[in-house]
Amino acid sequence: MDNFTIHSIPGSPFGRAVLAAFEEKGASYRFASVAPGTLRQPEHLARHPFGRFPVIDHGAFRLYETQAILRYIDRILPQPALTPSNLQAAARMDQLMNINDWYLFQGVGNVIGFQRVIGPRFMGLNPDETAIAAAMPKAHAVFDELSRQLGDKHYFVGDSVSLADLLLAPQLDFLRATPEWAPLTAKNTNLCEWLARMNERQSMIATTWARVSQTAKAA
Repeated sequence: MDNFTIHSIPGSPFGRAVLAAFEEKGASYRFASVAPGTLRQPEHLARHPFGRFPVIDHGAFRLYETQAILRYIDRILPQPALTPSNLQAAARMDQLMNINDWYLFQGVGNVIGFQRVIGPRFMGLNPDETAIAAAMPKAHAVFDELSRQLGDKHYFVGDSVSLADLLLAPQLDFLRATPEWAPLTAKNTNLCEWLARMNERQSMIATTWARVSQTAKAA
């Protein structure tokens, strides 16, 4: 059952979400590191025809798209459940996962994260402050809405961690390393408290950029 291989780039928030889900399930897996410059090469395009990541192999079964992977993990490894049994809570979870993909990452994380972290660290680029400033109004709107959705709950859809928490936490933890984190959370302190709770979970501790990079080097 636990014959899983995850193909991803160390440090990827989407890849980390998948790894964290396996950690929450207590499942064993193998991490196969993908080099950023190989995403358009035939070997990786055979895994993911659109040249993205993560991808998982479960025996002979291959799957891409993070949300699909997370739901598959929760179905194939049903305990502990990461989807609420209450239908409205499950629907809220689905909504939050789409907020992550379409609003938090698209136009916010992929701009600020790239300009502040990926570009300088891996490509020797200076941050484009104009691009960052242009992304901030949307970033504030997303953070404000996530804060409203969280409210005073322990996790986003109740008292137990869900797929929504596992998808959102790596994205927000990535942005926490940027100067924009402080203004974005100035009015949204519940997000800081929630992220601190998430970062105390073994699933997040075991999947930090440093830990996954070590695993990739040792493989």
